[in-house]
Amino acid sequence: MNDKPFADDKDWTWVLNEMCPECEFEVRYFAIEDVSVMIRSIAADWTEVLRYDEALLRRRPQEDRWSALEYAAHVRDVFELYDYRLGLMLAEDGPHYPNWDQDATAVDKDYASSDPAEVAVALAANAETLASHFESVSGDDWQRTGFRSDGAAFTVETFARYLVHDPAHHFRDVLNGFDQIRS
Repeated sequence: MNDKPFADDKDWTWVLNEMCPECEFEVRYFAIEDVSVMIRSIAADWTEVLRYDEALLRRRPQEDRWSALEYAAHVRDVFELYDYRLGLMLAEDGPHYPNWDQDATAVDKDYASSDPAEVAVALAANAETLASHFESVSGDDWQRTGFRSDGAAFTVETFARYLVHDPAHHFRDVLNGFDQIRS
């Protein structure tokens, strides 16, 4: 297995304005109040996948793609990071989030060697915490702002929409990867 991180320098904020052609998810049209339900649903899908054969979970479909386990560990950390950022947006006026290098995190936390059962438990817990915090958002709070380190501006609403795409897209990546491995 190749332990080197791969570069992903795409700016994914465009998914706020158009359907993702890779996963066919359209984030503009779901009811924002459903974000908590969506987070819980995708977390349930991920925890189910993490019950698959461990050898399959650890295998990369291509050298430049993460294994299902690595993607799941990433999603676990995305839920945790987004909960932190949501907290900043609700507590501060226009916070700027610290940079997050997801590839460096994958290496530093050794995603490839993670225990699938431990990832599943933490992913579900992080998703539940985040979903619960989104349930507390109402009214004008959906329009509070925050800024990513690259300058991308979000409202809590666009932040929620952007967030939901990430684990759903990666879930599709994993299913496609399983198809490639089995071929």
